[in-house]
Amino acid sequence: MKAEDRQGPIRPQGSAGGSHGAGTAGGAGSASRRRMLAALALPPLAAGALAACADSTEAVRRGGPAGDTATVRPVRTTLGDWTGVSDALGRTGDMKQGFMYHTGFPRRDLTVVSHGVVVKPALALASHVAFVRYADGNVLLMGDVAVTEGELQGYLDALNAHGIEQTAIHKHLLSQTPDIWWIHVHAHGGDPVAIARGLRAAFDRTGTPPPASPGPPSRSPDLDTAGIDAALGVKGSFDGEIYKSTFIRRETILDDHMVLPPGLGSTTALNFQPLGRGRAAVSGDCAMTAQEVRPALAALRKGGAQLVELHNHGLRDDPRLFFVHFWAVGDAVALARGFSPAVHTTNVRPFTPPTV
Repeated sequence: MKAEDRQGPIRPQGSAGGSHGAGTAGGAGSASRRRMLAALALPPLAAGALAACADSTEAVRRGGPAGDTATVRPVRTTLGDWTGVSDALGRTGDMKQGFMYHTGFPRRDLTVVSHGVVVKPALALASHVAFVRYADGNVLLMGDVAVTEGELQGYLDALNAHGIEQTAIHKHLLSQTPDIWWIHVHAHGGDPVAIARGLRAAFDRTGTPPPASPGPPSRSPDLDTAGIDAALGVKGSFDGEIYKSTFIRRETILDDHMVLPPGLGSTTALNFQPLGRGRAAVSGDCAMTAQEVRPALAALRKGGAQLVELHNHGLRDDPRLFFVHFWAVGDAVALARGFSPAVHTTNVRPFTPPTV
């Protein structure tokens, strides 16, 4: 079932005065102007009644004066609950926090170079998808997928053919060769296996390689992880040889009427790829509310970041979140110290993945 087919209101994504539809005759913007002109022509009491009516209509559209549309929460699942999804995707995933069935599709087939750095898959080429079961029996899919520019349109066509939304099409890297694009995918419905089959059809339009046997964890002796941890105020973890520092938003995040598990689609992450002699390439993603965007971007630039992309991950999130991808190369600890003020400008808390 597509998001637009569900019962219940969908939160508007922009203000009533936004540009969407403003230039269309008979659209929402034109209707709002007609109501305003009519109100100006009425006596004060009548104008007040008209305004109250408009407020009431907007309240109904939003689900009530306090936004009291019934929300639905995620439920805990186990790996055994996702066997059909695993079979459809052709690879085994893992559980995150007991709520998210997560599957990675690292682009090990690609040799991507950005600003002279050969990018490791875990740094910025790690496609992944997550499924969450909800108390009403439905399932939510969210993911972030890396494709080449030559694969992009075919991948999007396959997603659309299977009813899977694209909520962002953007870049994580600057001046990369070959050209890589990232797509945020989203679906909601009662049949997770059908959604997984749609994803598999889309991935089959790309060169995404089959799963590889996990190797021993890699540790880089020339990356001062203790210094990075101290600078950022979070205990990081290794993904292969990439060191990751992760934060999650403190707020409860909604996607339409669904409560998202902490961190799903809303993490701030700094990934450090060792380059030798304590240096690293850093690929980062910072989650922000609207009022946090300007100070966070200014702090990132002051800390030595090159800004790549400012965008959204979702279409119906509440609070509305913005994300900035950034890049830097230099002394790893110095960069961590430089980026710490930007991270702590935002309402996040440290997150350390549980040890398995």
